[in-house]
Amino acid sequence: MPRNCHSQQKGEIALAIILAVIGLASIIFFAKPQNLFKAQATTAPTPIPTTEVSVTPSATPSPSPSPSPSPTKSPSLIPSATATPEVKSDNTPPGAGFKRQSVKTDVGTFSVSVVAANIGSTRVIVDTASASDCSNECPALPLGEYVSRNGAFAGLNGSFFCPLEYPSCAGKTNSFDTLLMNKDKYYFNSGNNVYSTIPAVIFGSGYVRFIKQSLEWGRDTNVDGVIANYPLYTFDNAIEFSGNSDGKLTNKSGRTFFGATGDTIYLGIVHSATAAEAAQVLQALGIHNSIGMDNGGSTALWSGGYKAGPGRNIPTAILFLSR
Repeated sequence: MPRNCHSQQKGEIALAIILAVIGLASIIFFAKPQNLFKAQATTAPTPIPTTEVSVTPSATPSPSPSPSPSPTKSPSLIPSATATPEVKSDNTPPGAGFKRQSVKTDVGTFSVSVVAANIGSTRVIVDTASASDCSNECPALPLGEYVSRNGAFAGLNGSFFCPLEYPSCAGKTNSFDTLLMNKDKYYFNSGNNVYSTIPAVIFGSGYVRFIKQSLEWGRDTNVDGVIANYPLYTFDNAIEFSGNSDGKLTNKSGRTFFGATGDTIYLGIVHSATAAEAAQVLQALGIHNSIGMDNGGSTALWSGGYKAGPGRNIPTAILFLSR
């Protein structure tokens, strides 16, 4: 073979090898990016649905808590605002007529039912079911009957007495043992109250007088009425009673009272109070002088009808009549 042909053949083989190497390199080069793009294409879509799934639950609970507290808070605020006027205290008693009010004191807020009148135009009397002293099985009447038979416009139950239903009152039912002068000018229990330390109130023509002990009073019949009872709650605008161990006075009960400030007189009840609390209430009301009457099952207040009670039948009553 000629030398030139041999050299040419060698050159062709070398060129073929170079072309083969170049071709192989191209295949490798283009295959790698393709695989890379394929991997990226595979991993890129995967997070997208994952992210969408995780966002969806996150957005769902978000509106849930938001509307839920709103209705809860809204109703709780409304009753609170509505309830405020109901408990607002009123420490001013009526100038005339009947009033039910809440009175705020240092020992709490108490409900009070009270009737007010002017002593100049009102006659105060004490009426009794019995015409004279009685020691057992004494007569008793409902407050409404006392009011009716005297033409009164207001009334309150009177003295502590021994009710028929109390076992301890056997042999002295419906009797009372404190000093009293009724509308007929009869003095009850006069003999056993000569030295009595029980407080009393005297009803005159156009005035009332409070005394700390019954023994301070004679047997004057020129007044309209006299009734002794206890406790004396306030006296000359000061609290007179601050408590004792008497069970009738330490329990929570409707505390009936007669009171006076200047020319204004009152019949009323401090509801659900001890006697010591009632004294605080009456001072807070500005009732300068006040005395307690029977309470518990005897409690009754009348002003154009029963405002409390009628309770059990009672042997005595305080009445307001127009002069």
